[in-house]
Amino acid sequence: MYSKEEASRIREEFWTTFGQYIAPQPSAEGLRINWINYKTGIRHLFFKMEAGSRGGVIAIESTHPDEGIQELVMEQFTVLKNMLAESLQEEWIWELHLQNAQGKVVSRIYREIDDVSVFRKEDWPALISFFKPRIVALDDFWSTAKYAFEIFNG
Repeated sequence: MYSKEEASRIREEFWTTFGQYIAPQPSAEGLRINWINYKTGIRHLFFKMEAGSRGGVIAIESTHPDEGIQELVMEQFTVLKNMLAESLQEEWIWELHLQNAQGKVVSRIYREIDDVSVFRKEDWPALISFFKPRIVALDDFWSTAKYAFEIFNG
């Protein structure tokens, strides 16, 4: 088992490695982008990547404190579901109003990879291979879809 400091250092090293690997990849709009801290430009809407001891998750997450707004955001994604599926080329899991690790109610659309650990360097290529094409696909989708979500910035 790792101390908190050691676990934090390993996670930071993984994300630094991932960041260096994906940095040359331009956004769908041809721009340099911070892939790890992807900015959707919409308040309370995030593209998140998480790597832990049992696997990894990439998600579109709505964290708006008003659960009704979360439902509206998810409805908007439902309207664009075919476009999202075309970009992702796979099915993702959709969940409305679940509790995250911090106890907040969120809604998310996500995909997981199991049986890999950020704490095993030999698993890093699998994690990187999982995250990279999906975050790039999300960016491709978002380059067109973001305009349909601007109403949520009010």
